Amino acid sequence: MSDALDNLFANNQKWAAKMEAREPGFFTKLLSQQEPQYLWIGCSDSRVPANDLVGLLPGELFVHRNVANLVVHSDLNALSVVQYAVDVLRVTHIIVVGHSQCGGVRSALNGRRAGLVDNWLRHVQDVRDAHLGLLQRIDDPARRLDALVELNVLEQARNLCHTTIVKDAWERGQTVVVHGWVYGLHTGLLEDLRITANALDEVMPAYQQGLARVARRYLGEP
Repeated sequence: MSDALDNLFANNQKWAAKMEAREPGFFTKLLSQQEPQYLWIGCSDSRVPANDLVGLLPGELFVHRNVANLVVHSDLNALSVVQYAVDVLRVTHIIVVGHSQCGGVRSALNGRRAGLVDNWLRHVQDVRDAHLGLLQRIDDPARRLDALVELNVLEQARNLCHTTIVKDAWERGQTVVVHGWVYGLHTGLLEDLRITANALDEVMPAYQQGLARVARRYLGEP
């Protein structure tokens, strides 16, 4: 085995010992229960460690990650995670989290070819095209990218709200609150994009509020 992999196993042993010393019986408890309140749908980017960002331990945050934090209605992987989180784990909050300077979003924004992933990022290009008028008014390329990151979060949060899984949960009176956040790589801080919905009739008002916030931030519109 390579030295790099040996280092990972050594780190794992240290981490496990530290967790057990801090809370004796920690791993035994994990065997018998998984009761997270939150589902995190985030980007695969290695710089965005979900549990660490919000200070939660294993067992406290259910996580799904993919390139550019997409919620696609034909993606059975993501939908299976959402269904299990909602119907089995009974999470109360689902959070779609994008991050600044996202490489996947950058590729979609610029039409840059990257290979097979281009087909996946076509969904982000659809977001780009839907908001092209706003994006073209932002002169700074870095700010234009971050605007699309935020717009993408809004769109994916809205997609999530319109899945049969979330709509069925709302119809039966189950509490499921959908949120859209963005993580700043340059600050280490999370920001609420103000798209929060707890019922189907809240989705469009929350989405419009989120769009207005993006326009204010990047265009200075009232």
